[in-house]
Amino acid sequence: MDELTIRRATELADYFTAFDLVRELAFFEKLTPPEEAAKGRFIADGYERNPPRFEVWLAEVSEKSVGYILIFETYSTFLCRPTLYLEDLFVLPEFRRQGIGAELLEFCVKLARERGCGRMEWTCLDWNVRAQEVYEGMGAVKMSEWMLYRLTGDTLNDE
Repeated sequence: MDELTIRRATELADYFTAFDLVRELAFFEKLTPPEEAAKGRFIADGYERNPPRFEVWLAEVSEKSVGYILIFETYSTFLCRPTLYLEDLFVLPEFRRQGIGAELLEFCVKLARERGCGRMEWTCLDWNVRAQEVYEGMGAVKMSEWMLYRLTGDTLNDE
């Protein structure tokens, strides 16, 4: 494999590339990808907004974007420190099993340390056993005592 570069998305074109990778992630996870109209919100929230709602970091091999991470910070009131939240980590199928995903994950850990975060968190689909093995192999702990809840669509918008 050629040398891997991880760089923050800074140009508008980077966000178009990242959005295409988000769609690829949705196909991988067997989920409905974001519709074309969502692209405008993605660009606005990540590229146009100051400060942005999230950060995108692209993984590149021979100047081709082959994966990405999308992160943002939350805050732990009990630790009184920020938490680095990893929303997405994705590598194109033809570039998997080359250590790129592990490099992206280690890059996130490095960012969390540099930023003084008290922890780093993410979710993983229950069927993605290979990813779970990687996470647990690096010392991550599955949080069985915390339940994830979600409000969406009409439920979120009901007054």
